[in-house]
Amino acid sequence: MALTFPSLLDLLDHSYDSVIDVRSPGEFAEDHIPGAISLPVLDNSERAEVGTMYVQKSRFLARKLGAAMVFRNSAHHIETALAEKDGGWRPLVYCWRGGQRSGSFTWLMQQVGWRAELIEGGYQTYRRLVKSYLYDQPLPHSLVALDGYTGTAKTDLLQLAKDRGAQVLDLEGLANHRGSLLGGMAGPQPSQKAFETGIASCLARFDPTRPVLVEAESSKIGDRVIPPSLWTAMKAAPRIQIDVPVAARCRYLMQAYDDILSDADKLRRKLEPLRAHRSNAVVDAWLEMIREGNKVALTESLMVHHYDLAYSKSRQLVDAEIVAEVQVADLDAAGLDGAADRITVLLQQFVPA
Repeated sequence: MALTFPSLLDLLDHSYDSVIDVRSPGEFAEDHIPGAISLPVLDNSERAEVGTMYVQKSRFLARKLGAAMVFRNSAHHIETALAEKDGGWRPLVYCWRGGQRSGSFTWLMQQVGWRAELIEGGYQTYRRLVKSYLYDQPLPHSLVALDGYTGTAKTDLLQLAKDRGAQVLDLEGLANHRGSLLGGMAGPQPSQKAFETGIASCLARFDPTRPVLVEAESSKIGDRVIPPSLWTAMKAAPRIQIDVPVAARCRYLMQAYDDILSDADKLRRKLEPLRAHRSNAVVDAWLEMIREGNKVALTESLMVHHYDLAYSKSRQLVDAEIVAEVQVADLDAAGLDGAADRITVLLQQFVPA
């Protein structure tokens, strides 16, 4: 009998030795249950071939072809990826909706002697739990937002607070994006579903009796959208504001964004579209600074004439309460450590009643 899980946390905290995703590599890449291993019983091309036969020829022929492929691939996994598993191994298996792919592989593993079980409804069950958590229910957590202009090292401070025991939700890390015009990072962003999986799996394991520290963000990080329940909670969250002098912020940004500041062609492509939001004179000045290789002047001008203006506008739209300010003279190791200590102490004021 397939297993049911009443909540997201119940599924995430399963007691099985492994979770096996037997969907195609493409399906797995888009999103999967955290910690799952990919053992596809149909690869991308095989899945497409079976689907085409189902539509163009007949259900019977598609099922016959699919069965041959599924058991052939399953046998290969048993001989290779699973060769070292002993008789007491307990895997939990799922496919798209808990149907033939996962059922066939689970049956075969049970014949071997492994105590394999199915997830009722497969990935679709998991996805419904994530969606319910992030879209349909108010979050069971109290958030505190770390606020401050671009270049105030909020991401670093989140990690330092986490190292000190705070519950931290790092949205930029989960989105693989630094959350600004020049914030792209190496590698692509995860899919929207995978982004939501990362958020939900973090939040579901947090203690609801303690606050969760999150960076004050806009509703999008790169191309990824913050889910409604989280965004509603973020807008209402009290804020700890980090105040840093412009010169110190400039030094920090030059180091943090050195990859993009060193790529003149990419910089020009990023900045040209801002003519729709900033004056031609301002953008022309930026392009001249790029031509001259003047990173210091460019970084300071981008802060003053773009980032700070955009951040102030966003802050006014949210109209969040600033409950504390942390002054940081310099963003060196000592300055960051001192700020993180102060933030950690402040968080103790926000323990939910």
